[in-house]
Amino acid sequence: MPYYLAKHYGGWQNRELIDFYVRYCRTLFSQYKGLVKYWLTFNEINVLANGYGDLMAAGILPEKDGPIFAADNTPEGKSRRFQALHHQFVASALAVKAGHEIDEKNKIGCMIAATLPYAYTCSPDDQLLAQRDLNLKNYFCADVQCRGEYGPLTGRFFREEGIRIEVTDEDRRILKEGVVDFYGFSYYMSSCVSTLPQGEETQGNMTVGLKNPYLEISAWGWQIDPKGLRFYLNEVYGRYHIPVMVVENGLGAEDTVEDGHIHDSYRIAYMRSHIEQMKEAIEDGVELMGYTPWGCMDLVSLSTGEMRKRYGMIYVDRDDNGEGTGRRIRKDSFNWYKKVIESNGEELG
Repeated sequence: MPYYLAKHYGGWQNRELIDFYVRYCRTLFSQYKGLVKYWLTFNEINVLANGYGDLMAAGILPEKDGPIFAADNTPEGKSRRFQALHHQFVASALAVKAGHEIDEKNKIGCMIAATLPYAYTCSPDDQLLAQRDLNLKNYFCADVQCRGEYGPLTGRFFREEGIRIEVTDEDRRILKEGVVDFYGFSYYMSSCVSTLPQGEETQGNMTVGLKNPYLEISAWGWQIDPKGLRFYLNEVYGRYHIPVMVVENGLGAEDTVEDGHIHDSYRIAYMRSHIEQMKEAIEDGVELMGYTPWGCMDLVSLSTGEMRKRYGMIYVDRDDNGEGTGRRIRKDSFNWYKKVIESNGEELG
């Protein structure tokens, strides 16, 4: 969010930002016509449904000298947040329409931070909680972008939380006309949920839940669940029947340089297991159109602000203080993934 728009317009809670955003999109669609075919309107749009998303995703500035990511969970604060999210939905739909108008070959998708909750026990209450989380944390946004309307649980959720937003008839028409062409999402982990205080808590990409005793975890506590990716792919495709794309997936780990090399067999194992499960999902009937791992080269981790938590297949010589030569070194995973790409996923090693 440009700071000027956050300071003087209040970020996405202001409906005027819709027109600003669409003009921005039209500029990009025109500038890169014939060069870029696949587009995502908003990155991990469902982050805004959480309190910490006010600043990150909506450009709603915190109070002066207050916590940056403080959540305003009053009915007024939640209403402001979901009004901003609604404006993004309308802006996304208008961007889809503009993209198709400027170049009929454009394919435009949504981008959801996948949150996969398992019920911690076979208690019906835990099952209902897992179902509710799957709906409100994933399908709340995806229903609007893929179906052009708010889902069935929204009304009850808004009533119980005291949320009130303005939705015009024109908004409803735009949402219906501007549904996306494919479902894009980031996937890193799953978690468990329960109605009772039990088990050990863990957290990951926009996710807080209970540890699953059947899964391994990364050094940063993120649960490694390749089969969960297959499960999620089947759930999403079964609900929307549009192509799906995994646009983020990777392992944050602390790499060690040995004689100028990085032997990251753990990253290869992570990627291999997830690609194998994507192949299974394709056999299940899922129309999977692509996979882009996170990421190509090391950069500062958003979740922890660290450089030592590395995701890349290319090592960058920088530390948490920004010191280093900046030299880049291909990790073992780079050469392995190069072969995977060349074989179209057939040679996983």
